[in-house]
Amino acid sequence: MRVTITVNDTEQRHEVEDRTLLVHFLRETCGLTGTNTGCDTTSCGACTVLLDGESVKSCTVLAAQADGHEVTTIEGLSTDERLHPVQQAFQERHGLQCGFCTPGMVLASVSLLQENPSPTEREVRNGLEGNLCRCTGYQNIVDSVLTASREEATR
Repeated sequence: MRVTITVNDTEQRHEVEDRTLLVHFLRETCGLTGTNTGCDTTSCGACTVLLDGESVKSCTVLAAQADGHEVTTIEGLSTDERLHPVQQAFQERHGLQCGFCTPGMVLASVSLLQENPSPTEREVRNGLEGNLCRCTGYQNIVDSVLTASREEATR
């Protein structure tokens, strides 16, 4: 089947099998390897992307379901060589270690802050509970999201 998906503001038209997952479409067809495949069961969140601005786990979405929609991956967040405020906060607050979960964490954080621009620590923890990290202990991730929310509030 033919799908047309706008990925990071670029229209992608490709022939795919009906069963192609969005995560595989992004990685293998579009060559955007920032979206990671972790568990293939929605448990880890490493594959989180924005679908029409909402965070989704791309291992549970078929490419066919995204046909006609907009997808943002980690590669699409920065503009004009500048990091997105959430990416910048993750860098400044050391919200990553190995980096495997980071793209999904960042995109889930962007979605969270779009819905709740001034979350509490508890709201951040609840908002990111579907994204797992085996390295950081989460405190620096939470600090990163809170820092990004304060930065956005001052803009």
